[in-house]
Amino acid sequence: MPDDAAPPTARLVFDVTAADTALALGSGIVEVLGTPRLLAWCEAATCAVAAGPVTDGLTSVGTRVSLEHLLATPVGGRVEVTAELVAQDGRLLRFRVAATDRAGRLVGTGEVTRVVVDVERFVGRLPEA
Repeated sequence: MPDDAAPPTARLVFDVTAADTALALGSGIVEVLGTPRLLAWCEAATCAVAAGPVTDGLTSVGTRVSLEHLLATPVGGRVEVTAELVAQDGRLLRFRVAATDRAGRLVGTGEVTRVVVDVERFVGRLPEA
């Protein structure tokens, strides 16, 4: 990333449905946005940014996540997730992620690390199931 260039970012918007709740995902009994879904949405935003530095035959895989889920969001709520590439060191990509609700309140914040891999080589190293 050149020092004077704005860091690559992605913004994705999601509406919270019953399928996105802690109850539906098995992470609690409350019908509000479940942390596993918030994490999936944050990863989706990082994938949207990572698509830029990834070329044919390559992809990125998640290797580390730190996420704070700060605010409950009810079914019918809307969440905007932003991912910003904050560091790139060879194949390693580090992102800052944040999620806000319609009122601009912070729903969650954290960091996701991804590594660029050769798809064929990665799949070839998978252990037997």
